[in-house]
Amino acid sequence: MHINYKKSWKENIVYELYPRSFMDSNGDGIGDIPGILSKVDYLKHLGVDTIWLTPIYQSPDIDHGYDIKDYYKIQPEYGTMEDFELLLEEVHKRDLHLIMDLVLNHTSDQHYWFKEARSDKQSPYRDYYIWRPAQADGSPPNNWTSYLGKSAWTFDEESNEYYMHLYNSTQPDLNWDNPDMREDMYKMMRFWLDKGIDGFRIDAVNAISKDQSFPDSDLARLQSNGEPFIKNGPHIHDYLQEMNEKVFSHYDVFTAGEMSYVDEEDVLLYTHPDRKELSMVLSPEATTLGDLPEDEFQEKEWSLNDLRDVMQKWQKNVGDPGGWFGLYFSNHDQPRLIDTFGHPGEYRVQSAKMLGTMLHTLRGTPFILQGDELGMVNNPKLHNIEDIKEQQALAYYDVMVNERGEDEETIMQRIRRKARDHARTPMQWDDSKHAGFTTGEPWLPVHPNYKEVNVESEQSNPHSVLNYYRKLIEIRKDNLISTYGDYKVVLDDHPQIYAYLRILGEETWLTLLNFSEEEASFSLDTNEVERFSGARILIGNYRNQDDDIDLQDGVLQPYEAIVLEAQ
Repeated sequence: MHINYKKSWKENIVYELYPRSFMDSNGDGIGDIPGILSKVDYLKHLGVDTIWLTPIYQSPDIDHGYDIKDYYKIQPEYGTMEDFELLLEEVHKRDLHLIMDLVLNHTSDQHYWFKEARSDKQSPYRDYYIWRPAQADGSPPNNWTSYLGKSAWTFDEESNEYYMHLYNSTQPDLNWDNPDMREDMYKMMRFWLDKGIDGFRIDAVNAISKDQSFPDSDLARLQSNGEPFIKNGPHIHDYLQEMNEKVFSHYDVFTAGEMSYVDEEDVLLYTHPDRKELSMVLSPEATTLGDLPEDEFQEKEWSLNDLRDVMQKWQKNVGDPGGWFGLYFSNHDQPRLIDTFGHPGEYRVQSAKMLGTMLHTLRGTPFILQGDELGMVNNPKLHNIEDIKEQQALAYYDVMVNERGEDEETIMQRIRRKARDHARTPMQWDDSKHAGFTTGEPWLPVHPNYKEVNVESEQSNPHSVLNYYRKLIEIRKDNLISTYGDYKVVLDDHPQIYAYLRILGEETWLTLLNFSEEEASFSLDTNEVERFSGARILIGNYRNQDDDIDLQDGVLQPYEAIVLEAQ
């Protein structure tokens, strides 16, 4: 039986805002907080409830804010603390919420703690990080690789030991087994919550407890081959329950934990309300279906059955027993949604609408990446390695081309497909120079399609992706079935169509999604045909609400989406 734990945050629609690329107010080519403030009314009009800001803390900017130098200060190029406080005030005035990105696994090597740890082995901050001596031959403590495909250990000449980093060598991992470090982190969280923010998206949270016996890994993977020993570690639930008890439980907030390498049993442990850990989990499993596990920059074939299997886990095996999930199919770490699941060319608009329909009709809390509501796609200007800014792609190029001597064009083809910069190119506001994002030179190039794909032109077009998203959001907010309804797959082996029922009490919806650029024929079983006899089309990207649809001998157009409400 479905257990219904009703919470207002479950009904939220979250908008991921990448501050560096959203809106620039001062012409330096980098988005900033006053720029965000100037566009809050746009977000209110879109209909979202919550704005998630990726990191705006002071940072050397090696990893665009995920390498934090000072958790208590705002990155100067984004503005001041006064700018942030004004933004928070104006967001709340509009009955919107604001959550911040919380980076708990690591800091920058420029953080005061690490500077102290590095300079003095006797410093109390030494044990805030993970240090180990070299093996007898001088090699690292084990064979683990970082997410950049290189060793997860860097030798520090000054102190004659290795320190661990799952990411860049400038991002040393924190030692969560140290209770003093944990208390300092809780103090920092309270600082922001006391300012009135509405929660946190927590970066890589299931990596904070590691197996500190540091066994070698036999996992044949380029990126992070030590994952079995760094994810869902021995004390992870202790630390999250402590974090909840000491911090989150004292505020009316929600928490979204980003996690990879989790199964449905893990997610239930993290999110079931009786366990008092996190509100929801964000997993990249669906977004990485096309990535080769051994090397995420290489592509592998995937089918609609693979996507159905992933969604079955999160919709049924987590949702039915009372866990909760944040729904996303793109974010700042993935290529654009349409390039992953849809058609960025001829069917860009249709597939954008189809994918938006999926996002807003599944159970869970939807997360929209800025620009997805416009149908933004991967940027062809990111062509050569000199065009790339994000560190994972740069590191991959270095390993594969400079160290291994592989063919440069082959590696660039992989990077063009997978680079995170695609999700980070500037927001497209209008058809003026640089899409209205900046009066200066943008830090990443604007997509050349900005003359057609921009907020201003889409606002005035009733058939635009933007206005379709607004309608989807309105429907979701007006119908609790979309948040809390049970989920059941129909047409469960169809090679082109993903179809499912949502059921809440006497209400039943049917969503039909064609994931192909070909027409797709289908026939529902007799019971479903009868149930939806005379059904109303709630929304569709081809048909009007009063159009008929044949469910016995039906055909969906390329990338067609239909949501039917049984009468």
